[in-house]
Amino acid sequence: MINRKNVARVAGVGAAATMALGLFSTGAANADTFVPLPGGELTKTLSDGTVVTIKLVGESANISPSMGATPVHRNAWVSASAQVELSGNNSTVGGAIIPGYVVGCQVNISGGGVTGDGSVGGTWDGKKVEASASSGAALTLGPGQATRFNVIDREKADDFGNETHKRSWPFKGNSGSATWSDETIGLSGCAGYAQARSFVSVEVETDNVITWVTLWGQPFSLG
Repeated sequence: MINRKNVARVAGVGAAATMALGLFSTGAANADTFVPLPGGELTKTLSDGTVVTIKLVGESANISPSMGATPVHRNAWVSASAQVELSGNNSTVGGAIIPGYVVGCQVNISGGGVTGDGSVGGTWDGKKVEASASSGAALTLGPGQATRFNVIDREKADDFGNETHKRSWPFKGNSGSATWSDETIGLSGCAGYAQARSFVSVEVETDNVITWVTLWGQPFSLG
């Protein structure tokens, strides 16, 4: 989740992604394995002429031997920055950034989709992807199951003073970003191969259009 410490690192749109691919071990056997990921970039023109550019930069995963020390446990720490830029339209613009991950157990997650309300969903290998109960990734999955979770968890009081949780990071104007570092993926119950994949779903609102655009990262193995 993005806590108050992480929120302080949220900044404006930065440079384009450095396309780094590879896999190497940072130590001896059973040590953490650092996986640099390529991130990505997506540009889409909306019906009113607004051009939406989403970038996923500085993406990486650090795969660690599980504290459970069994084949059905995996641990990973993931980091990245989601950056959004809007152009081509002089009307009032803004929106919200909704980053997260899809995690699957013995499921091919190379596909993807967005539901009618703009939330990330879809199916992989015919299996429906459900939202996890919380933003932190303490997940339990069996073979053939997949789930998603959001990395942002903003605590906010509603109109009656009750605590609510927002899974998005809002921005006004033509740009915004959200950065997370060492967000935990803790997976248990998966006896087969496991994968994860980042997504950045952006809600864009102009004077004429409200829509969602989603950028997908590259799937990576959790072991």
